[in-house]
Amino acid sequence: MNLENVLVEQKDNLATITINRPTKLNALNKATIEELHLVFKTLNEDNSVKVIIVTGSGEKAFVAGADISEFADFNVEEGTELSRKGHENLFDFVQNLGTPVIAAVNGFALGGGLELAMAAHFRVASFNAKMGLPEVSLGVIPGYGGTQRLPQLVGKGKAMEMIMTAAMISAEEAKDWGLVNYVVEQKELIPLCEKLANKIINNSSVAIEAAIKAVNANYTNCVNGFSVEIEQFGVSFGTEDFKEGTSAFLEKRKPNFE
Repeated sequence: MNLENVLVEQKDNLATITINRPTKLNALNKATIEELHLVFKTLNEDNSVKVIIVTGSGEKAFVAGADISEFADFNVEEGTELSRKGHENLFDFVQNLGTPVIAAVNGFALGGGLELAMAAHFRVASFNAKMGLPEVSLGVIPGYGGTQRLPQLVGKGKAMEMIMTAAMISAEEAKDWGLVNYVVEQKELIPLCEKLANKIINNSSVAIEAAIKAVNANYTNCVNGFSVEIEQFGVSFGTEDFKEGTSAFLEKRKPNFE
C-alpha cells in the first residue's frame, strides 16, 4: 500500500495503525480517511490479523479533530455528503469490523478524533489525553457519529453537556464516565493495549466477530439485538472453532483456534 498519512506495523497476529500527521496533530483530512478505510479493510481481510490497535503519532494527539480547512466553504449538500461518506468509509466501517479494534488514545482526541476512538470496540487512554466534541463552537454539530455513540457510552445527560459546552474532559473523567476502559502512563499505553490484544488473540476470532455483530445490533435502530444474538449463537455451533473449543474444554487442554 502506498500510504502518506498512515503507518502500519504487523507483528504476528497483531496490527498497529498509526495516524501520522504530526504537524497537523494527526487531524483527519479526506486523504487520511481514505487511507484508513483501505488499511482497515485490508487488515480485516487478512486472516492472520486477529486484533488491530489504532493510535496517533507522537505524544500530543491521537487525532485532534478534522481538517477544517477542507470543508470551511462547503454548502448544505457538500456537508451532508461529507458526513455520509465519513460514516460509510470509516466510522461505521470500523464499528462493524469483524476484527476487534482497540483505540490507544495517546493525547488529544477531539471532534473526529474522539468519534474515531468511539467507533473502535473499546478505548485505552494515557493520562495526558483530553477528549471532547467542540463542533458547536464552529457552528456545526458532530457529524461522524458523535451525537449517537457518545450518549451510548456515557449517557444522554453527560453527552449533552459535553456536546453543548464543547468542553474537553480529562482521561480520568473519561474513565469515570465509561468512555475509556483504562488510563495509564504514556509509556504504558501501547504495552497495555498489546496485553489486552494478546488475551483476545487467544480466543476464537469467529466467535468474537459474531459477538461484535450481536452487541452492535443493540444500538441499531429497528433491529432486535436479542434476535441477532440468538442467530449468531446458533451459527457458532456450525463452526470449527466451536468444535475445537468444546473439545479442548472436555479434554482439559488449551484450544488451538485456526
